[in-house]
Amino acid sequence: MNHAARPVPRLLILGGTTEARRLAADLVASPLAPQVTTSLAGRVAAPRLPAGDVRIGGFGGPEGLARWLREHAVDALIDATHPFAGTISHNAAVAAATAHVPLLAVRRPGWVPGPGDDWHQVASLDEAAAALPALGARVFLTTGRMGLAHFAHLTGLWFLVRSVDAPEPPHPPRMRTLLDRGPFTLDGERELLRRHHIDVLVTKDSGAAATAPKLTAAREAGIPVVLVRRPPAPEGVPVAADPAEAVDWVRRLFA
Repeated sequence: MNHAARPVPRLLILGGTTEARRLAADLVASPLAPQVTTSLAGRVAAPRLPAGDVRIGGFGGPEGLARWLREHAVDALIDATHPFAGTISHNAAVAAATAHVPLLAVRRPGWVPGPGDDWHQVASLDEAAAALPALGARVFLTTGRMGLAHFAHLTGLWFLVRSVDAPEPPHPPRMRTLLDRGPFTLDGERELLRRHHIDVLVTKDSGAAATAPKLTAAREAGIPVVLVRRPPAPEGVPVAADPAEAVDWVRRLFA
């Protein structure tokens, strides 16, 4: 008896993260062999490209994303963006509901303080900036190049800013830029703190293992950490903690 061939599932991954690249590779190599397209925002000049098809650039809000899902007959949408990409996550939830497409969010677990950590958790970059003058004078700022305007008024502090691409104004007047991309080593982070006489670290709770050594180095050096809490995933959207859970979700969806 001849059976009709099962249609190939079409998946769209909103990516840019390590998890998104790993997920695309795992899905492309899986027995399901879906057609995988990863969408990158285009904010990094030379992004690391994932397996499968790639598109670069925005969609034009939730309406544009919903239209893209319909026009390309997408069967499932996976939001594997950075934990702080709140706008695109909101747009994904609205677009998936509008286009009647299943949606999964991939969110790596956040960091948890351990013995000896001196963490000051805040809700925003503005709160991080407000906390800094009481904690130190030489700041290691690892929140990305897009939010430097929140710290531009802190003229009395010195900043070491690490980002993949060079930041643009407005930014703090006393600032040195370090262009680099993780993963970072513990020895390297220790040396960075020592060489630049860093006395306070500012970071977002990205939860990434590739950038976690800075937290260990800060703990060892007795340096306080201002940690910006991540926004929650949109209400009602299922969450996978890693690519393996996301692959299982896809497998169950198209079983």
